Amino acid sequence: MAPTTAEAVIQRITREFHDLVPKATWGETSLFYNPGNALKSGVYFATIKEHDGENDKASHLDREGVFRLSFGLPPASYEQLFGPRPPRPDKGGVVPTGHDFTALNELMPHPVYAWMGWVQVLSPTGDTLRLLHVVRHHHNRVSAAQFQYQFFNFSRADRIKR
Repeated sequence: MAPTTAEAVIQRITREFHDLVPKATWGETSLFYNPGNALKSGVYFATIKEHDGENDKASHLDREGVFRLSFGLPPASYEQLFGPRPPRPDKGGVVPTGHDFTALNELMPHPVYAWMGWVQVLSPTGDTLRLLHVVRHHHNRVSAAQFQYQFFNFSRADRIKR
């Protein structure tokens, strides 16, 4: 299967999953779940990153055409796929999972944020994107729950007034 681009992945995800808002932040595109733009930003859903960061170099994203799709999973889903979440790495370190964080088109723990249940796929192909049913599960359950929590627990000043 031919590789795809970061922009194509962003377009596909925002087309297939409702209420996602892309925002360019910190040199990456973050996709926020934000139905009706009810919150200032929304809840992190996924990120697309195309270059290494100061404390995030394990995936070698500076390779030509390589980008990372990453998203968080509920604890049970993460553990079903990869076992217990690893401890938080030191600044600039990576989680000790034994994965090759430079491998393309493979779902694996995120090298820095796996301790929070985040996973990554580097330069996913269309076939891999079709198989990522865990993304749909994540979107339908986690994002909605997190959004509701933020919407009902933050002050009115934190919400956009309609």
